[in-house]
Amino acid sequence: MRDRILVVDDEKEIADLVAFYLESENFEIVTCYLAEDALEHAEGTQFDLAILDIMLPGTSGFEICKKIRENYNYPVIMLTAKDEEIDKIRGLMLGADDYMTKPFRPLELVARVKAQLRRYKRYNQPQTGEAQDASLLVHGGLVMNVKTHECQLDEKPLVLTPTEFSILKILCERKGEAVSSEELFHGVWKDEYYSKSNNTITVHIRHLREKMKDSVEHPKYIKTIWGVGYKIEN
Repeated sequence: MRDRILVVDDEKEIADLVAFYLESENFEIVTCYLAEDALEHAEGTQFDLAILDIMLPGTSGFEICKKIRENYNYPVIMLTAKDEEIDKIRGLMLGADDYMTKPFRPLELVARVKAQLRRYKRYNQPQTGEAQDASLLVHGGLVMNVKTHECQLDEKPLVLTPTEFSILKILCERKGEAVSSEELFHGVWKDEYYSKSNNTITVHIRHLREKMKDSVEHPKYIKTIWGVGYKIEN
């Protein structure tokens, strides 16, 4: 079964170009030029990934991303018209997994789509038998099952995006060590085409803290080591 991707851009030439390159890689594409159409699909259609332009007439790509995150956990890539850091941070805080600045190279976008889908499929791959009992990471009330990609906090399910799960997994695996933003970035994405950005990791850490109700000043789980990175204490 082919992966289904939602492409949203009011610039028809760009949307059609993206769709052309992705269809050539055997993806099933649903293209929307209007935010209203995209919102309708976001609420009622299951996708494997979405590519959202931020600047849309009426409703922004941010609102579409927010609507997707209310119901689904698949990867979202945001397209920004200019290299605005605030747009990237806002998108990440709403649950986006990646962003690209226009103009972009279509083949790089295809590569990022494939990378996000690989991570998403690993995150959602079902495990059975003994594999479910293995690879537990435990810290206080936090329990992570690396094999099933399930997470609990104080015996309640903790719903994380694949990116958030990967960051928390690295910190738990290296419990007691200070892990730099660069190490976290490479550990999550690995691909050389990703430019390193401390803000990317910072926003995901902030999102993790919000979900875990963790404090920056008096952290129970994720501690900031100023000038170095982050760590989970022993």
